[in-house]
Amino acid sequence: MQPKVTQTLYERLGGVYSIAVVVDDFIDRIMVDARLNANPHVDEAHHRVSAQGFKYLVTEMVCWATGGPQTYSGRAMGDSHRHLLITDQEWQAFMDDFQATLDKFNVPQLEQDELKAIVESVRPDVVVAQPVTPQI
Repeated sequence: MQPKVTQTLYERLGGVYSIAVVVDDFIDRIMVDARLNANPHVDEAHHRVSAQGFKYLVTEMVCWATGGPQTYSGRAMGDSHRHLLITDQEWQAFMDDFQATLDKFNVPQLEQDELKAIVESVRPDVVVAQPVTPQI
């Protein structure tokens, strides 16, 4: 009797080539999302950083985070996002775009749930709590 071998999320997603196609669509989607670009810090970053380089790093990160052989070579999430002052509403817009991309490629629900859990795990490093305006 053979032992049951469980595939990694990376393998279930189809490996680097499939992941790269999904990341390509997702990055194209967020780079032009008016809800995200309304934040001047995000808009500036979207014009300063090449989409191709961004796609490379995100593909590398997704592959690594899902159990692939790649090693993420980018900066820590907090270091690369904290200065953008991303709000909860912008995070939700980002997640809406992520869902639209997952739906476009018919990613199965189990894999969607696992991917969203990975993305949500970095939320505390990305979303900056909005300062409270004192009431007078």
